[in-house]
Amino acid sequence: MSDEQTRGVVPALPASAPRMAPSPVSRWLGETVLRMGGWRMVGAFPDIPKAVLIAAPHSSNWDGIWGFAAKLALGVRLSILGKHSLFRIPLLGAWLRRHGVIPVNRGAAHGVADQATQTLCEADCMWYAIAPEGTRKRVERWKPGFWRIAHGAGVPVIPAYFDYRSRTIGIGPVFHLSDDMHADIARIQRWYAPFKGRNHDVVQSCDTLSGRVNN
Repeated sequence: MSDEQTRGVVPALPASAPRMAPSPVSRWLGETVLRMGGWRMVGAFPDIPKAVLIAAPHSSNWDGIWGFAAKLALGVRLSILGKHSLFRIPLLGAWLRRHGVIPVNRGAAHGVADQATQTLCEADCMWYAIAPEGTRKRVERWKPGFWRIAHGAGVPVIPAYFDYRSRTIGIGPVFHLSDDMHADIARIQRWYAPFKGRNHDVVQSCDTLSGRVNN
């Protein structure tokens, strides 16, 4: 059994998962932060090379701390969007690319979601990460960008959750999308119902409970 499989704080990454360059120090740091905070990860990652990974409920700045610690401990490479002008800064651009940040031009004719979709389509291996609530505040409806990116690229959605009641970061079952955005988002939101965020949970609105979510 490998060292990766024997760690008790985070699960092993499957063969197809995007990885950072090996860094024992980063992994030790991530594991240490999680252990000191009393956090651990549960669930298993799917063995797929491309997906959109969503995280909810997002209700506190602490989510970012525990999530980044988990990322370090796992050694996983998650891709997020970053302002394209930042990549013109010497050294910073190379560092951002190494850590999975995707340059995006918010003023381009094609929207941000279209640019992210194209990048995901062209990649051989990428997990694109996004918080569907789009803010730490309580929201009635999720932003549909994650669905449009996953659907446009033809990839599934991996749900991750922060449950402050049990101090776990969990990985759920893969969601394969249909052509019905409203029904898909409602289905995923319902799956998040048991999990407790630091300041709020995923809102189960009337539209969600009835299987409809508006833009």
